[in-house]
Amino acid sequence: MKKLVSVLLFGLLIMILIACSNDEEASDAGEGEDSGENGDQVVLKMASWSFGTEGDQNINRLMLEAFMEEHPNIKVEIDESFGDPWQESLAAAASANAMPDVFSITNIPTGIANDWMMDVKPYLEEDEEFETLPDSVIETITMNDQIYAIPASQHMLGYYVNKELFENANLNVPELGMDLDSFNEAVRNVTNVNQGIIGLNETFSIIDWYPAAANEDLGWYTYNEDGFHLDSNEFIAGLDFAQSLNSNGYVYQSLTDDQKANFNGEDANEVWFNQGIGIRWDGTWAISGLTENADFDWDFIGIPGERDLLTHDYYGMSSSTEHPEEAYLLAKWMGFGKDGYLKRLEIAEEVDGVTIDRLPLTTDQEVLDSFFDGLDVPGLEQAFENIDDAVVEPFKTTPGYGQARWEASTGVEIGDEANASIGTLIDNAVTGEINYENYAQQVNELANEKYQEALEALEN
Repeated sequence: MKKLVSVLLFGLLIMILIACSNDEEASDAGEGEDSGENGDQVVLKMASWSFGTEGDQNINRLMLEAFMEEHPNIKVEIDESFGDPWQESLAAAASANAMPDVFSITNIPTGIANDWMMDVKPYLEEDEEFETLPDSVIETITMNDQIYAIPASQHMLGYYVNKELFENANLNVPELGMDLDSFNEAVRNVTNVNQGIIGLNETFSIIDWYPAAANEDLGWYTYNEDGFHLDSNEFIAGLDFAQSLNSNGYVYQSLTDDQKANFNGEDANEVWFNQGIGIRWDGTWAISGLTENADFDWDFIGIPGERDLLTHDYYGMSSSTEHPEEAYLLAKWMGFGKDGYLKRLEIAEEVDGVTIDRLPLTTDQEVLDSFFDGLDVPGLEQAFENIDDAVVEPFKTTPGYGQARWEASTGVEIGDEANASIGTLIDNAVTGEINYENYAQQVNELANEKYQEALEALEN
């Protein structure tokens, strides 16, 4: 009897040990697996030009690795089939029912019109971090009380100043917030072509920012909620200003070859780094290069006035994704999320050869403090104080903008072009080849016609 009891107890002990072992294995298997309905790991596909080519070890591929470490239940695969032209790659993927779950989008209205993207507003409304985005950004991506795009990256546009050139010439150094007259004087006063010093690198950007600097009711390229105002006094004044700087020799781009021979460099970029340009137009993507390569004291000064200029990239979430919640987590991590951006800063600090490729989207103070702790650009830090009222470059968000800014045919003969585009006509006005005022009303009507056509197509 005792022997039988011992055998039974031993058998029971074995069963208990096996059961415990199975429980541990199940628990271990659950770690790193998905919390989905069937317990399978969620697999997301993502496409973005920010990943570069396969094999690149850039910051965005490292960010994906960090995301999967944070969310072991989600595996992200980069769709390497996408390339230029990006819009055509998206169209091809949509036609083949092979849209990535998350993707970079070059034109949001096109994506909406083709039903490529889902409305992400329900996810954003429940996310307190979304409220930390600048008001200017939230307003830009909201269309008819819906939001189809998640901000992915942010850059500020504006001017950089070589402070040493102005100090050496005993001139006041231009600063963020200067008025239009001060900017004009700075460009002209620092110029000395015979000594290989010029005020400005180029002028084609002036027509985009000047109206917003001259009139707070106007935006980039005069665009506001009423459309375009390309026959306005502000737009014409911006063209005249740019043309005057070009024709009077204050811009490197417009100098003759003989005049450029006085400068140290083969192009405007080399001349800038060789201290031959006083004020340079660029985006904040240039900061890492300036930090590493500029052997002079420089600062960011934005544009004249109190307004910032912002430009963004955006992610769309596929309308056919089977995992919208996980796709949202991914887009947020790679875009505006606080934890994601702090990890981006950490990666840039720890990995050799990797630099920050974008400004913070969030206005969270911890993120801003962490960002500026490693960056000594006083003008840029000051510019962030005005970011809620910034002007956002509208190309990716505004219906018909490409037609209104560059592509629409005007019917005007310019040079060899019998039917010049809006972009060609305006460029020729900047260089002084034509008098824009002769065409201002015609161009404005055409731009607004293209805008309205695109708007109506989107609404239908």
